[in-house]
Amino acid sequence: MKLIEEAIKKRQTILSEYESKQLLAYYDIPVTREALVKNRESLLETAGEIGYPVVFKSCSSEITHKTEKGLIRLDIRNNEEAAVAFEEITSAMNGPGNFILVQEMISGKRELVAGLTRDSQFGPCVMFGLGGIFTEILKDISFRVAPLEKYDALEMMHEIRGRRILDAVRGMESVDREMLADILITLGKIGMENEEIKEIDINPLIISGNKPVTVDALVVLESSQTLD
Repeated sequence: MKLIEEAIKKRQTILSEYESKQLLAYYDIPVTREALVKNRESLLETAGEIGYPVVFKSCSSEITHKTEKGLIRLDIRNNEEAAVAFEEITSAMNGPGNFILVQEMISGKRELVAGLTRDSQFGPCVMFGLGGIFTEILKDISFRVAPLEKYDALEMMHEIRGRRILDAVRGMESVDREMLADILITLGKIGMENEEIKEIDINPLIISGNKPVTVDALVVLESSQTLD
C-alpha cells in the first residue's frame, strides 16, 4: 500500500492517527469524519464543514499519548471555543510538522478495543475486548490467529467477561455484531496482506447508536532493519 511504502521510505515506525485511520478506511473499517489543518483559519472552516460539536487533536507520527500531554479538546461547540482550543493545543505542541486533526464528536457510552499484533510464532493475531481508558486495567480481551472466519469473530465477542455490553442495555440498542465481526475479520486481513505492520490499536471503538466507529487508532510498523 502506498501509504505504508511512503512511511517506510521516511523511516517511520508509527503512523499518525490520521494516517492510521486512512489505512483502516481503505479497508472499509468505519472511522470518524475528519481533516488535518495547519492554521486557525482553515481550522474554523473545517470545523464548520464537519459540523459542531467537534474534537481537536494534535496529530503527528511522533505523538502517541495525546491525552496525557494535554493535546486533545473534546465537545467544541462553536467558533469561539474552537479559537481558544486551537491556541491551547498549538502552544502545547513542540517541534515542526504537527497538524491539528479536526474530528466529528462521536457520542456513545460503550467503548471497545480492537486491534492486531504480529506474534513471532503465530503471525498476525486479532484482538478484541473492552476499551477506553481502563483497557490496561481490566484486560478483558480475546485473541484469534488470522485469518478469521465469521464464527471466530463471534466467539471472540462471547469470550470477554463484559460481553453483555454488546446487548440491549439501559435503553441502548444491541450492538451490530455483523458489522463488528466484519471489522475483526478485516483486521486479520490487513495483517495477512501487509507484513510491514507490526501492530494496530483501535481504542476506543465507540458504539454510536448500534454501530461501531473508530475514534482513535494507531498503526505500528516493523523497523526497516527488521524488514531488511
